[in-house]
Amino acid sequence: MLPFVKPVHVRLCFPEEEISSYTDAIGAAIAHMDIDPSARNVLVTHQFVAGASRSDSESVSVGGTDAVDGSVFEVFDYVALGHLHGPQAVGRETVRYCGTPLKYSFSEMHQKKSVTVVEMEEKGSVRVRTRELHPLHDLREIRGTFARLTDPAFYEGTAVGDYLHIVLTDEEDVYDAFAQLRGVYPNLMTMDYDNTRTRAEGHVAAVSAQARLSETELLGMLYEQQNGCEMSEEQKRWAEDTFAKLREEAK
Repeated sequence: MLPFVKPVHVRLCFPEEEISSYTDAIGAAIAHMDIDPSARNVLVTHQFVAGASRSDSESVSVGGTDAVDGSVFEVFDYVALGHLHGPQAVGRETVRYCGTPLKYSFSEMHQKKSVTVVEMEEKGSVRVRTRELHPLHDLREIRGTFARLTDPAFYEGTAVGDYLHIVLTDEEDVYDAFAQLRGVYPNLMTMDYDNTRTRAEGHVAAVSAQARLSETELLGMLYEQQNGCEMSEEQKRWAEDTFAKLREEAK
């Protein structure tokens, strides 16, 4: 088992190693394990592997600097990953996130949650399958006018107890809409409007979205505004390396 570690932690254990990234850190930790390559080897670890997809409810390291190259796991027959909510294989079928058993944000509402079943026979023979999970209450989104969503002909016979994000398409705000909708959908979580007014205010959402950009992406936006062209790949790499060093120095 290998817990979540940062480069600074691994450098303390192996000061003789050259460790400048998460890939270096995990590679160094694995290199110091007593592993018999002729045996069946399984790793259980909590890291973000490059190429995997995240959900909104998962923390994101700025610039993706916490990403680990999957090649460091080559010695293991199976790698059971934790950290991401969506079930997925990364790089090869035997490097997998099982995902969470339940949905924790509306960005996950289209995910199919499951349990991963791994069968290991002789060395080199690994079979992977999944068993889908069906929660008592799903997480989903419905949209329409207030009148339509509160019409018994629309909701009767449906899973009104699901955890819902409701999008109202009425042009005018409905008085106390959230409380009224809760009378029909008791597990209503969030409510928004999608109409002419909210679409015209889309620039507000675009501004708030900038807060989720990495330092390199924000620098790239400023560079393009000032110079009328995008940063080169070399400039982006320099910026990412510089920001990474500054974050390490601040720890």
